[in-house]
Parts: sequence; structure tokens; C-alpha cells
Amino acid sequence: MGSNAPLTGAPCRACTERRRGWRAGRLTRELAPHLAVWQECPPMQEDGEVAPGNQKDPPGIDCAALRPLLAGKIAGADAPLRARLLSGGRSNLTYLIENAAGAWVLRRPPLGHVLPTAHDMAREFRILSALATSDVPVPQPLVLCEDQSVLGAPFYVMEYRRGIVVEAALPAGLAETHDDRRHLSEIVIDTLVRLHSIDWRERGLTGFGRPEGYLERQLARWRRQWTASQTRDLPEVERVLTLLEGVRPTSGDATIVHGDFRLGNLMLAPLRPPGLVAVLDWEMATLGDPLADLGWLLIYWGEPGDVWLSGGLQDAMASTALPGFLTRRELAERYAQARGICVGATDFYEVFSLLKLAVIAEGIRARYLAGRTVGAGFSGFDATAPLIRRALDRASASADARLRP
Repeated sequence: MGSNAPLTGAPCRACTERRRGWRAGRLTRELAPHLAVWQECPPMQEDGEVAPGNQKDPPGIDCAALRPLLAGKIAGADAPLRARLLSGGRSNLTYLIENAAGAWVLRRPPLGHVLPTAHDMAREFRILSALATSDVPVPQPLVLCEDQSVLGAPFYVMEYRRGIVVEAALPAGLAETHDDRRHLSEIVIDTLVRLHSIDWRERGLTGFGRPEGYLERQLARWRRQWTASQTRDLPEVERVLTLLEGVRPTSGDATIVHGDFRLGNLMLAPLRPPGLVAVLDWEMATLGDPLADLGWLLIYWGEPGDVWLSGGLQDAMASTALPGFLTRRELAERYAQARGICVGATDFYEVFSLLKLAVIAEGIRARYLAGRTVGAGFSGFDATAPLIRRALDRASASADARLRP
């Protein structure tokens, strides 16, 4: 967003409110870098409008076009807006949109190469709307715009919430004790249990997905996604797909499936013990086999004794390998007990999750090679091959002989 030059002038009201932070009145210096939306705002004029200067909209956003659309639908959005990219390119683009009156979050698809069936804004908006009054906390969805003349793609706006999103190491001040880490583990798995216990029909989600034949369609879908994203020859991908197609299990009762449920998609309150603010990133949500979510969570969940591999997961896994966090087995057992089901072996779901992540990584690589990524960190990004090797390693260690290469 614009220049990196030092900012001058009084901070806006929204920025001042953020500085107040949690509990005692301020954010610790250690916690601030981990806040999902922490930023210093441009200086404001006395009338609350953005001061003139070299303010520039980030790619994918046009604040001038956005303002009249939001003005009649969100209180306070009629004043001039500014935008800042919060996360970009590797999933849907997420921006902080704000002015002196308030702050909101906007989500839109990535620029450039987009996989078929992916990045559906209306689906994200629908699932957030359905869960807004449930016991699974989500940001309140506010406005859906499917008119591509505004920003060049569909998008939606939701409420802004404050909290910490842990993508790598735990920040100082969060879950520092053995008991707090166990509590955080329980928050994660118990939230997944609550999500999978929701009656999706009562929430108006009939037609949101096709539960019958979920795993069969998913395997076919990710085979197509690989074909659409592939930038080079990687025969190991075909090998993993063939293994999975040969041992596909029979799914139990269908539930809401988040599709990317992990610690890094939970917004936390830095309390003692930690609290849950919201579950984020619903772009892959559907109806289907709940164990797909459990398998996805487990591939991101490190524990003592793990061999750290490359492939984009090592940093995320390291935080849960600290003493006090539940092990993967303990997570699965707590999930099974709470839901009153037998989860059996999760090997298939973990290998499938690693395959999906590899295909997603190849899509990111394809966008980068086409010059269509937004934000930093893409130069040299290539996680596909390490992830597929890890999928084969996980299959080789499976108790199911049919899954072993």
C-alpha cells in the first residue's frame, strides 16, 4: 500500500482503538507483529478524510469505485476509504478497508490464474451468513457484490475483528504454559467438533454441496485441478492419485466441511487461557466427509519427534510440537469421543490432504510464473515436490497395506 516512508500526523480513531489492544490497555511489542490487521494508518485531516499524499490502492482494489457501493449499505463507509493488503495470492486476497469511522475486511479472488470451481465469493458469503448465529464464531458478513465492473471480480465485505493469527511460531504472551497449550489444543479440536455437529439443513445449506459421493468427486476434482495448474512433469502426483483412488473409504454422515481447518485459520484472543475470536477462510467450505477436515488439521499439527520436512508446513507444525499441546492421536481420540464415532485410521485423509496442498502450491507457482501474484514471498516459492514426497512418505508408513506404494 503506497510508500514505506515514515508517517506523520495524528493517527486515526480506528488506529488509536487498535493500539488500546487487549486487557491492560496496550498490545505488547511481541504480540503486535502477529495481529492479523495490525497497521499504522495514514494521517487524517481534521474532518476525518484521508490526508492528501501518495496514497495508492493495492492491486485488486479501487477505493473510489468501492465507496459508493458500500456507502448505502454499511454505516460509516460513506467517507473516503483506504485499503491495505492483509494476505495475498496464495488464497483469496484479503484487504483491510477503513476510514476514520471504522474498519472492515474485503475478500476477492486472486488476480490471474484461478482454478475452476475455486474462489467462489458467493459461497463464502453464504456459509458465513449461515454460521453467523451458530456457536462457531465467524466474522459477520455485510455486503456481497457479484458485479465484476466494480473491482474486476466478485467480492464481499465482512466485519473486522481483532485478534492473533498464528502462522508460524507462537508469539510471546500466547499459550506460554503447559496448561494454556493444552487448552488451546482443546479449543481447536472442540471447535471442529462443534462445526461438524451443526445441522446444515436447519442452517439453510441444502444445495450448498452434494454429500453423496463426496470423496469420489473430490479425487476427480483434484485430478482436474492438477491438470489445470501443472507447470512441469511430476509423475509422483499421478502415483499418489492412483494410490488414493484404489483405497477410497466409505464416508459416514455428511457435515459442513471447512476445507482448510487448522490453527493458522483461527483468530485467537491473547488471554490466559487463550480464547477463540473467529474461524477464518471459508473459501473451500462444502458439505461432505468430516474426516477430510480432521486429516487436514493433522498434517499441519506437529508433535515432538517429528522430522521437519520442507514444503511449507514446517513452520506451522513447529508451534504445536511444544510441550503441552495434544498429540495428533490425542486430537483424533478427543474428536471421536466428542462426536460418538469411530474415526479409525486417518492415513487416507492425511495423504489426500497433502496431495491437495501440493496441487494448491502448484496453482500458486502457476500464478507467480504468469506474473499474477500479489504481495511478497513468491520468488522461489515451490512447495509442490516436497509436499508430494511427504505424501508418499506418509503412505509408506500407513497401516493399510493397500495405501503403501
